[in-house]
Amino acid sequence: MSDSDTERRQKQRIAGELEEPVREANHLARKLGLDPFPVKYWIIDYDEMNELIAYGGFQERYPHWRWGMAYDRQQKQTQFLGGKAFEIVNNDNPSHAFLQESNALADQKAVITHVEAHADFFKNNQWFGLFADDPNAAAMLSNHADAIEAFMDDPEVDREAVERWIDHVLCLEDCIDQHSPFSTVEGEGVERDLADIADQLDSLGLSDEVRRQVFDEEWVESQRPEEEAGSFPEEPELDVLAFLRRHGMAYDEDAERAVEFEDWQRETLELLRRESYYFAPQKMTKVMNEGWAAYWESMMMGEEGFAAADEFLHYADHQARVLNSPGFNPYKLGKELWEYIENATNRREVAERLLRVEGVTWRNFHERIDLDEVQTALEPDPALDRIAADRLDLLDADDPRVDAEELARARADDVDVNRYPWKVLTYEGLCERHYSLVKPQHRGFLKRLSQSDLERIARYMFDDARYADVEEALADVDRCAGWDRMREIRESHNDVTFLDEFLSQEFVDQNHYFTYEFTHSTRDYRATSTDVEDVKKKLMLQFTNFGKPTVVVEDGNYNNRNELLLSHQYNGVIVDARQAKQVLKRVFELWGRPVNLKTISKQLDDHDVEVARRRDREPVPEEVGLLIRYDGERITTEELPWEAVEHLAATDVDYDTKPDEWLA
Repeated sequence: MSDSDTERRQKQRIAGELEEPVREANHLARKLGLDPFPVKYWIIDYDEMNELIAYGGFQERYPHWRWGMAYDRQQKQTQFLGGKAFEIVNNDNPSHAFLQESNALADQKAVITHVEAHADFFKNNQWFGLFADDPNAAAMLSNHADAIEAFMDDPEVDREAVERWIDHVLCLEDCIDQHSPFSTVEGEGVERDLADIADQLDSLGLSDEVRRQVFDEEWVESQRPEEEAGSFPEEPELDVLAFLRRHGMAYDEDAERAVEFEDWQRETLELLRRESYYFAPQKMTKVMNEGWAAYWESMMMGEEGFAAADEFLHYADHQARVLNSPGFNPYKLGKELWEYIENATNRREVAERLLRVEGVTWRNFHERIDLDEVQTALEPDPALDRIAADRLDLLDADDPRVDAEELARARADDVDVNRYPWKVLTYEGLCERHYSLVKPQHRGFLKRLSQSDLERIARYMFDDARYADVEEALADVDRCAGWDRMREIRESHNDVTFLDEFLSQEFVDQNHYFTYEFTHSTRDYRATSTDVEDVKKKLMLQFTNFGKPTVVVEDGNYNNRNELLLSHQYNGVIVDARQAKQVLKRVFELWGRPVNLKTISKQLDDHDVEVARRRDREPVPEEVGLLIRYDGERITTEELPWEAVEHLAATDVDYDTKPDEWLA
């Protein structure tokens, strides 16, 4: 038997083992209120997994050196740093998920439950809908790969020139309008009389010396029709790639001037721009999406026993490795914040019911209500909490918490209720079975209701229904409120709005978040604040524009010389000057003429730093305007008067923005 036959049989065996977990995980996900895309699972080996991770989760991408570099990094991470690839799933309909054949069955089950939650997020989060309501990403990326490969194979096109062109475009891959729906850039660019004049001069066969002496650059610029003079666009353009697609020109080194894009250049730019829009929602929702998947994976594997008894310790190790990996961890932050939202929603629901009990107000709440007794009363019905084949007689088929059809099948021994107890419950039954406020890890959450919390809740209660006693009020508590609210949030938010709206001081204190900064007084990093506003701003700076500087097109005819002016929308974090200069060199190749970057920098005087250090305080840097320019030969930097950059400066990092405003 050949190696390929052995490998195929191995994958078939693993696929056979996973048929039931795949089917039942989807069934359980839907019972829990999720609505995922259909998922196709693929069994792949170690090398194939590394290739897919390098390719961003797809089997075919355009030819470029970046994929080899990513593959090498991934391989070394697993080989030398102890990393382990569990899964990769893409946003597609159907979604495609890839399972590494060498992973244990417990790992595979964890991946499957994780993937089902991702597929639900892909389908229902509105930010993913900005690119396409029904994505067929695998086909799109495959077509892009074929198109760019064809350009490289064209005998009239230099293959290395195509790769260099891709390099130029990729330095701006995140300079798009991520909050707007994707739309194709139409047209072939604007007509340029300047280019026509240059072409006419070429046709005269004049020497370079004569052209420089008689037809200098200033004269050529003066021939531009007056109606083209002036700044454009009217408003700063966020989609830098689209602007370059419409108005850019390639720089011809031999002719030493700007020329119209070749068809392959224009098409490649647009294909890469489309891919940037496709991947943008994944970057914009990293914390939400990974936290969402980690939450429901934990629910299914741990609390619903999808991990068998002999697999549980292995799964616990699996989850610990994911949630406790060093550095910033979107899985951990996201899962904790989703749990906080669930608990806060459920707590508010309970408080609203209790505040309607006769004689109870927000002022006397803690005197009239025994929260220990409330906690006990909220425990799930034992018939729902401890389901087993020998306890089915405790379930009532007419109970809305019970799935009557599945209960009948279980009583007929057609359902393994000991293995899959959730099958005999409805969504309402599962809400009660997994009610968050009575879980051991959350039992103190209800007791943290403060007087100010109660006053705020009472202020916005518009339902005047009253209950005779606490028992009647608790019987009316909606156990599904937390999960219902989580799904609403999942639909409309991205990471910035998610953190802005739901990160609270209580959450920061409970989960021990803090900020740290480099301090000049001690010349090292120190914890600086546990205030929620500081933590929030620090976190959101990592997610605004994917954590990269926001750069927009301010003027496509800067100083009326057809130069490009880019502006850095300063948020208190300065750009890396070395990288900025390298990017300008790349952009020059896409504009064909000098390019400029207007930004704000911070300057510290060495004397002020030393004085501040001696006084054990931080020096206050001076903010200055800078213009960095590249003309095709050299980089220059000049200071600008403050009024020239004042419009770029943020007086504060303002994230008081709601999802509807972002989606408008």
